[in-house]
Amino acid sequence: MTDFIDSQGFRANVGIVLMNDLNQLFLGGRTGGRGWQFPQGGIQQGEELIDALYRELGEEVGLEREDVTVLGSTDGWLRYRLPGRYVRRGSNPVCIGQKQRWFLLRFKRADDRFRFDTTDQPEFERWRWVDYWTPVREVIYFKRRVYSRALHELGTHAFAGGLPPYPDWWSVHGEESSARAQADATGAMGSGA
Repeated sequence: MTDFIDSQGFRANVGIVLMNDLNQLFLGGRTGGRGWQFPQGGIQQGEELIDALYRELGEEVGLEREDVTVLGSTDGWLRYRLPGRYVRRGSNPVCIGQKQRWFLLRFKRADDRFRFDTTDQPEFERWRWVDYWTPVREVIYFKRRVYSRALHELGTHAFAGGLPPYPDWWSVHGEESSARAQADATGAMGSGA
């Protein structure tokens, strides 16, 4: 089976936000020092979303179904375009970006459950727990809008009293106004199949 790329050039993908009992989020350090991100991965042809979620959870961080509880997911697809140098021109159709369904999972086990040696090419080589909004600042620049949108939408499943306060750096980087605008623009990024 191969990854699914739609007719518009977006690769179907699941994104995984792992939250511990202190409401901190798992942030993985990519192999080779290539930055920090949430676990994510492609949905294969004919694969159900939930099956892709658990397959990627196992491949990327070594966790199994019983290690987590699903708290919620985004209602639709969140998309981002790849900068020109990252466009996968060798694929057919050409992959210009990703469309992702994001899932928020409560991690229920001890930290020693994380493993990065379940595949021949591990995605991560280090990790840490971070405050709720930190991943927006730490992920590569072209994924920041999607991370912000996903955390705004998923946060409603975790925080009944409202989202955690924004950190001091939020408005300095312009993320607060753009994220709020996106959260208000229902379906703008998530519309489509």
